[in-house]
Amino acid sequence: MFKIILFLILIFYSFSSNLNAQTKLYITTIVNNEIITNFDIIKEGNYLKKLNPDLSKLEEKKIFKIAKESLIREKIKESVIMKESEINNYNLDEDEKVIGEILKDFYTRLNFKNKDDFIQSLNNEKEYKIEEIKQKLKIEFFWNKLIYTKYKNQVKINESDLIKKIEAFSNKENKEYFVSEIVFKKDKNENINDKINQIRSSIDEIGFSNTANIYSISETSKYGGHVGWINLNNFSEPVQNGLKDKNEGDVTDVIKVGNNYIFIKVKEIKIETLQIDKKTELDKLINFETNNQLNRFSKIFYDKSKINYSIDEK
Repeated sequence: MFKIILFLILIFYSFSSNLNAQTKLYITTIVNNEIITNFDIIKEGNYLKKLNPDLSKLEEKKIFKIAKESLIREKIKESVIMKESEINNYNLDEDEKVIGEILKDFYTRLNFKNKDDFIQSLNNEKEYKIEEIKQKLKIEFFWNKLIYTKYKNQVKINESDLIKKIEAFSNKENKEYFVSEIVFKKDKNENINDKINQIRSSIDEIGFSNTANIYSISETSKYGGHVGWINLNNFSEPVQNGLKDKNEGDVTDVIKVGNNYIFIKVKEIKIETLQIDKKTELDKLINFETNNQLNRFSKIFYDKSKINYSIDEK
């Protein structure tokens, strides 16, 4: 049955009008009987270039590798979600309104004024359709929802420490950083200093955002490590220390946070004196720390899940 399905898929691709007739179709990877072809990867690469335009500056081989790994992650996440939905009776068709809001945030982030302009752009490029983009966003949404459900009781927030933190900077000079990140960890039998030097060399050679695409284990990697505006006081103490004396355009030295290592690039800095709303600021700090912990749990859960999947590289 698998061979029959494989044959039909190849026939479909062979006659697809979107394919370059001079490019040979071949299977690159099979993830638990889920086929990934070179055309799937080229298509995914173009999608990732939308999220991080700097990716276009890389050589095609590197883009191809990044896109393939992105599709493998997506297929594993989708499969895990489907299994969990069967076990826990999740309704994957619910939250359509939320998905609509996520889609709006997505195309707005890509500088499209409205949904119609975004759809027109997709139609012009003749690659992903709007429903395919929605499916990608849906996978990420339900993955994050799954992580929250599984690990919410393990999130530890020390509110008294956060309140002390707020008191310390209340009504003082407020400093915000527009940052990007590269989050990585030491693998078994790996020399961490060698990896740090490798990442530094990559930043010098191909830039921070492209290096984030290649090395970062954070969910921000597909956006070139883009995080956005963060109040200095929302960062952990090691990160705050790493940001000291950094100016716009600077990259921090490597910062160790828990089991992870981080490089941070400062894109912009703004300083203003504000009257702090302590309740609002506490909510922000709780949300920020919760997201940080859930992101770590997401990485742990994905690594555990991946072990159960056969990944056959062709």
